[in-house]
Amino acid sequence: MGPCRKEKDPREGKEAVFLRRKITLTRAIALAVGTMVGSGIFISPKGVLQNSGNVGVSLLVWLACGILSLFGALSYADLGTSITKSGGHYIYILETLGPLPAFLRLWAEFVMIRPANMAVVSLAFGRYLIEPFFAPCLAPALAVKLITMTGITLVIVLNCWSVSWSANIQTVLTVLKMGTVGLVIVPGLMALGNGHYEHFQDSFDTSSLTLDKLPLAFYSGMFAYGGWFYINFVTEEIVNPKRNIPLAVMVSLVIVTICYILTNISYLAVLSPQEILSSEAVAMSFADKVFKSISSVIPILVALSCFGALNGGVFAASRMLFAAAREGQWPALFSMIHLERHTPLPALILMLPMIYLMVSIGDLYGLLNFYSFSRWFFIGLATLGLIIHRYQHPELPRPFKVPLFFPLVFTTACFFIVGTSLYSDPVNTSIGCAVTLSGLPVYYLVVQKTRIPDCCTSKFNAITVKLQILMKVALQEVQTY
Repeated sequence: MGPCRKEKDPREGKEAVFLRRKITLTRAIALAVGTMVGSGIFISPKGVLQNSGNVGVSLLVWLACGILSLFGALSYADLGTSITKSGGHYIYILETLGPLPAFLRLWAEFVMIRPANMAVVSLAFGRYLIEPFFAPCLAPALAVKLITMTGITLVIVLNCWSVSWSANIQTVLTVLKMGTVGLVIVPGLMALGNGHYEHFQDSFDTSSLTLDKLPLAFYSGMFAYGGWFYINFVTEEIVNPKRNIPLAVMVSLVIVTICYILTNISYLAVLSPQEILSSEAVAMSFADKVFKSISSVIPILVALSCFGALNGGVFAASRMLFAAAREGQWPALFSMIHLERHTPLPALILMLPMIYLMVSIGDLYGLLNFYSFSRWFFIGLATLGLIIHRYQHPELPRPFKVPLFFPLVFTTACFFIVGTSLYSDPVNTSIGCAVTLSGLPVYYLVVQKTRIPDCCTSKFNAITVKLQILMKVALQEVQTY
């Protein structure tokens, strides 16, 4: 017996089960800005400065990461307006390069990329939220992890409850976090106006330049910009996607790039490079020096900013699991939608256990390098897929068409960063590669039909039906692409 569908009863006037188009242009921009401006700008300045070697190169890395992200985002806007399914990287690789690389992307996303990314952001949330209560001492690691797990659970529950609620909260938190970024930028620019240029002297001192570590600086910078692709995860829920996807990515990336460069200049106007490198939380060190009496407010604002990034990331990533299950590469249960809430409940719940595991591991910079290899390798594959797709399907309508120069530059940059990271951080990169390739036996034994005995299949279907009844979910009844 296969998973059952919801029977529509016209006498009861029940609505069909599908994901509604509730993401307006404003909400799409809030989703992109809100997931980019999360923990990255409050964590990554240390990683970028540490691995670029000097102040001048670190600022150039921030600008280069912004331009590269814009190239990638415009390429994804091209893909998103011609391939109209939700699912982001996964669906684009599936449609352009085939099922095996698409499944490996999905496997890496579920086992490593998404949990590690959520763990990095949620650990920053926990640390910034609880640190003021233990000042001047460091907060106990266990307390940080407990707050972190509470925060991520709350985000999952919110996304299970309502699409509109999570989208509205995302918009409010995005406005709040732009205010927080403003609280960093304004005092820093005022300090520059008062002549505090001392930390910018010898900005391009070549004696401290570390070219072999430069890819890791790009990892940290690209992590801070990570989030521009989340709009493409929810294509089927965006109002007028052909217009709003390109507009949203362009507006959001211009805003974020300007904010990031000004924020880093402000940090350096107040803090010395040594102070930034020795700080566990750069924004907190900045607040202690600038605001003094109200410095404890800044970490709470930063924590709320991280919460917004978590909310946007969970909202979008659950749609990848949903899309993969709909394509038959993941169990059918995860392509089901709650009958009343119209949210992908099973896909959301599935994300929790692996995030908890990554949080318990807990090293921010180790996690960052650990998952960055797979993330940028597969994003590079997706934009390479765009180039191949153009040549294979020249007849396909493309409402938003970018010059091939954009995906070419972005793909080259992704593969260059990934390749050189094997030299810069061979241990974490090799682990990331091994975890990704561990999906190969899963694909050939389980996904590529079918080497599972019939008795196991029938038991699995019976369990699926019971879980479906328990969670009140059903398969999508209206095609939305």
